[in-house]
Amino acid sequence: MIDFELTEDHKAIQRMVREFAQREVAPYIKEWDEKQHFERSVLDKMAELGLLGICIPEEYGGAGFDYISLGLACEELEAVDTFLRVIMSVHVGLNSLTLLAWGTEEQKQKYLVPQARGEKIATYGLTEPGAGSDVVGIRSTARREGDEYVLNGEKMWISLADVADHFLFFCWTDEEKRRKRDHSGISCFIVERGMKGFSSGTIHGKMGIRAGNTGYFSLQDVRVPKENLVGEEGEGFKIAMFALEQGRYTVAAGATGVIRACRDASIAYALARETFGTKIANHQLVKQKIAEMEADYQMCRLLYLRAGWMKNVGLPNARATSLAKWQATVRSEKAASMAIEVHGANGYSNDYPVERYFRNCKAAVIYEGTRDIHTLMQADWVLGLKQEKPARKTLPPYRSAHASRTAAVE
Repeated sequence: MIDFELTEDHKAIQRMVREFAQREVAPYIKEWDEKQHFERSVLDKMAELGLLGICIPEEYGGAGFDYISLGLACEELEAVDTFLRVIMSVHVGLNSLTLLAWGTEEQKQKYLVPQARGEKIATYGLTEPGAGSDVVGIRSTARREGDEYVLNGEKMWISLADVADHFLFFCWTDEEKRRKRDHSGISCFIVERGMKGFSSGTIHGKMGIRAGNTGYFSLQDVRVPKENLVGEEGEGFKIAMFALEQGRYTVAAGATGVIRACRDASIAYALARETFGTKIANHQLVKQKIAEMEADYQMCRLLYLRAGWMKNVGLPNARATSLAKWQATVRSEKAASMAIEVHGANGYSNDYPVERYFRNCKAAVIYEGTRDIHTLMQADWVLGLKQEKPARKTLPPYRSAHASRTAAVE
């Protein structure tokens, strides 16, 4: 049986997140964006609502909701501004869900629990100044010295780089494999901000997501205990790909929210603006643009909800998540462009939100796998050149906790 009805939990989460974003962020986002200001208090408010651990099991400090709930929250957040969804992507998707699947019990208790409660903020460090999609192009290293590893390297374009407390750091632990570009020589470590030799900074002058914190962090002879190795030595590439899959899901859901925001802004403007003696909503080509936004929104929403359902039941979903991310991000870019055209000259001004949507949406076409990477991945799957193999680690299938959770979010 196919059931497209959201549960009462899902509907309650939608309402809660939408009301939060409209109340706490929407009235101020224009100013924050103009000043390139990251409002730290937003993290505390998200933590109070349980959003920073929304789909982490209650036993690890989370709210215990399912992966569809994560997607719905990301859609609602990015419908107001992308920086809100980015918080969910790096803190929940890239870091916390990775620790949930790959972390030891000790790592979960020490790092995942405070992250799920929102007491500590987390992010993910893979991209470097000279390496993005080419993961084996990273230069960061770690060498074993007794019961410690000594870490060196620099990560770039890291969301929450100057805010986060915990970092996943990917680096080479095998020099010979590095020379051969063999990704089985990459490992993953948990790094804390307060460790000696750690430093970070913020990138200014971004095209979009100006209300978000984006930057870099550097490690110079940072010593971490061997217990901070995530997985085994040489499993870093697998862990990185696993993390990206979770991040892509949040990006897909968020980009769907951008499409919806562009559609809604265009509808409101078309019903208010008049040209040639009539509302522009009566002009056929304006109707065409709004109709395309609606079609793209409905399609992308179904794609990310399908990927979320697959996560819930424990099915492999790399292919479905990639498709959702690819389509939602490129169609959000299309929707933002059309929304500006619907607004005419006014769309070119930050007096209207569509200008900000247009600047913000571009980043998602690049990070978590560029549109080109996802195009090739989807082609390889269709052609049979790539198989969706069972992963060494998977997210735990969703287990419903208790019915009283619904009342807690209303």
